[in-house]
Amino acid sequence: MKVHLKYNYPQLTKKIIQDKLSELGYKFKIIGFGEFVFLEKIPTEKMMELTEQFQEYGIEVVENQKSVLVQKIKDVIVEMVNSEIPLNVKSSVHIAEKLNLSYVHLSSIFSEVTYTSIENYIIIQKIELAKQLIINTDMNLTEISIQLNYSSVAHLSTQFKNNTGMTPSAFQRIIAKRKEFTNNNS
Repeated sequence: MKVHLKYNYPQLTKKIIQDKLSELGYKFKIIGFGEFVFLEKIPTEKMMELTEQFQEYGIEVVENQKSVLVQKIKDVIVEMVNSEIPLNVKSSVHIAEKLNLSYVHLSSIFSEVTYTSIENYIIIQKIELAKQLIINTDMNLTEISIQLNYSSVAHLSTQFKNNTGMTPSAFQRIIAKRKEFTNNNS
């Protein structure tokens, strides 16, 4: 039996962090998405152990201030892209307001650290979510483009093809054939 899951990445990440820190007996306070403070001194070797355990979940402990800011930008973008409620403002305004910093400053730091633009990162996140929606739901491309806040299916298709090398329709056909093959061989 095949089961499809939908993830709430911010909630999932927060739960993993809370569980792992509690399991290890640390006193902490979560102060924002992807950010917490220890309420006690943590020895270096314990911090290294915690870092290793988080890495098992794909969670990276960030200490450099620019990297911390870039991670906050990425967190806002992931939360924004995965939200089922469309934004009523430009993504640049949303990100700047969420982080209470100028978008020019955020964009500059992001590009310096990641060697790509915030806009490109947003597109990559949207295309990844589009692929997941194609794989895991019965949504059509119009519904997907609306959920991802694209102006049209053509806009989604262009960005999808630029990032994956194929159109979303071609991707849908491949997934449909894969599902058909899997169902026939079960």
